[in-house]
Amino acid sequence: MDLVPVLEEPLKKVLGPATAKVMAEHLGLHTVGDLLHHYPRRYEERGQLTHLADLPLDEHATVVAQVADARLLTFSSPKAPRGKGQRLEVTITDGSGQLKLVFFGNGVHKPHKELLPGTRALFAGKVSVFNRRLQLAHPAYELLRGDDVTETVDTWAGALIPLYPATAKLESWKIAKAVQTVLPSAQEATDPLPESLRAGRGLVPLPEALLKIHRPHTKADIEDARSRLKWDEAFVLQVALARRRHADAQLPAVARKPKKDGLLSAFDAKLPFTLTEGQQKVSKEIFDDLATEHPMHRLLQGEVGSGKTMVALRAMLAVVDAGGQAAMLAPTEVLAQQHHRSITEMMGELAEGGMLGGAEHSTKVVLLTGSMGAAGRRQALLDLVTAEAGIVIGTHALIEDKVQFHDLGLVVVDEQHRFGVEQRDALRGKGKQPPHLLVMTATPIPRTVAMTVFGDLETSVLDQLPAGRSPIASHVVPAADKPHFLSRAWERVREEVSNGHQAYVVCPRIGDEDDDPKKSKKKPSPEDDAEKRPPLAVLDIADQLAKGPLQGLKVEVLHGRMPPDDKDAVMRRFAAGETDVLVATTVIEVGVNVPNATAMVIMDADRFGVSQLHQLRGRVGRGSAAGLCLLVTEMAEASPARQRLTAVASTLDGFELSRIDLEQRREGDVLGQAQSGARTSLRMLAVIDDEEIIAEARDEATAVVASDPDLEHLPGLRTALQALLDEEREQYLEKG
Repeated sequence: MDLVPVLEEPLKKVLGPATAKVMAEHLGLHTVGDLLHHYPRRYEERGQLTHLADLPLDEHATVVAQVADARLLTFSSPKAPRGKGQRLEVTITDGSGQLKLVFFGNGVHKPHKELLPGTRALFAGKVSVFNRRLQLAHPAYELLRGDDVTETVDTWAGALIPLYPATAKLESWKIAKAVQTVLPSAQEATDPLPESLRAGRGLVPLPEALLKIHRPHTKADIEDARSRLKWDEAFVLQVALARRRHADAQLPAVARKPKKDGLLSAFDAKLPFTLTEGQQKVSKEIFDDLATEHPMHRLLQGEVGSGKTMVALRAMLAVVDAGGQAAMLAPTEVLAQQHHRSITEMMGELAEGGMLGGAEHSTKVVLLTGSMGAAGRRQALLDLVTAEAGIVIGTHALIEDKVQFHDLGLVVVDEQHRFGVEQRDALRGKGKQPPHLLVMTATPIPRTVAMTVFGDLETSVLDQLPAGRSPIASHVVPAADKPHFLSRAWERVREEVSNGHQAYVVCPRIGDEDDDPKKSKKKPSPEDDAEKRPPLAVLDIADQLAKGPLQGLKVEVLHGRMPPDDKDAVMRRFAAGETDVLVATTVIEVGVNVPNATAMVIMDADRFGVSQLHQLRGRVGRGSAAGLCLLVTEMAEASPARQRLTAVASTLDGFELSRIDLEQRREGDVLGQAQSGARTSLRMLAVIDDEEIIAEARDEATAVVASDPDLEHLPGLRTALQALLDEEREQYLEKG
């Protein structure tokens, strides 16, 4: 019998169509294998009651508790027959606290008979507040009838009760019963780990791990299972990445070595400063890669303002020197225009190829974006196909079929997490042979995330700030507790402007949509719900500031819905120093470079992520004057949001902050930034805590792929890989 189909069996055949439909719609589980990999979130020990004191508000919770008291109350109700309604109030306890359960109407009869004082049961429902006390309204429940070997006790797996990630439509114990039905199939699971690896690391076989994760008898069982299942996830993902690296390494590429006295030498000769040690080291790594006959695949991580653009530009000039062309892909039009402007300024007459006054070693630098006029676009396309332009900077308009290059030698991708791997590949496909690839990000990424998200790339890190960069002082401004702090913040902005500098004010929303917090890009947190206030908006704040605390200063607005020409005009005026204060959304988050801007006030700062705040802050302190960043919040001092802001204010180390960010967010969110399904399929692995496993899995995977690239001798691994890549492809297609 073929082993694979047992786990691929659709759940509707095994559990019936109704349960299968709920599992598919609410939990994304379709096959027996999917359900076996839906692991318990935690375990309750029978006899050791759940902490009612720690129940999360507004979440679906499952608790094991004992009925302390049950009362049937009658009240007058025009809706009830004979004008009398019934309400059953049950108080349950677990030693740590009490919780009230409420049943109404026809729903009172069964629980009234069953939930007698002294009864123990599992209760599940959404935790809400009524009269300042936590309660569960109409919870589902499952009685635990004593410790004799009844069917229920048996179902709840000996001493440890698994509690599964559940939904309102499907309680944890119903999932447990479904798992119980399919668990025998776990014996048929083919093992993706090579036998030598499994034995060498003392890992239990996969069928045993699945049995122990769903039906543990001891805590040691759970540990055995987790160790094994973490390895599966890390190893299969690293094999996918190692195979990609291996395939890339087989591709031919044109070696690009700069000419001795060419464009790069001319550029270096006119630089008014020396490169930092870090820039020199990273440049050498890149130039060594460019000189080989296999395509470079390198990730360049650098703090905001560490001089990544300079490193990328020198790589592009080296390729132009060697007779090729270079393309830089930016995520937004504002950023593409910004890069084009700063690169042409840095190059001066070296960017005036084919023009009067252009230097002897020069090339043309063209811009290509979706909103360009037809004539400008036609000229840019012509310059690319004739090789008149050595460098092109653009948005994803560069990927379109119409765009043809004479000889594309290098692709630089800025802010990689905004682009999927497929978009990267589409641009790389425009070379006669695969071009070299340099991916840049200003979001510091902990080493393990880099190995997981960007595992198909070699990594270079720029962690020094160039000379001339100034420190940035950051402070939290508690607007609700201390309103005078906010008044002082606006005074500080006026002081900066009177000293000849400029300022940014950042808001989470534009303000021309309905006043509906749900329409904010960021989902409202429970803290936001608590205050029920829509996020502050650019248009409102700009108006209030111009009429109030910043009256008399030149205030302008910038946001993503403005026509591109208007955006560019606003940015030009700000860069030229004609505007004092720019009130903007996060469109300024990446790449905007105005050295004279020294202050930034971030309104509703608690609505932004840690990395995003760090990115925004990097827009100030880019010149010789010190930077100032004020994080305005209405959150209470004890709230997690406020603690997050304090962390941002206390360090300028982006790598430290990215760790904090990762610890505070769900794994999937962080890895989801890579826009790839494979990354979000991590169920058991925690990229921060399991650093060692990921690093070891990468080494093992590299060795396995080197000796058996097609995995001919590892059918179980091939199957697991297929499942992972199917999911990845599916997710990509869903993104359109």
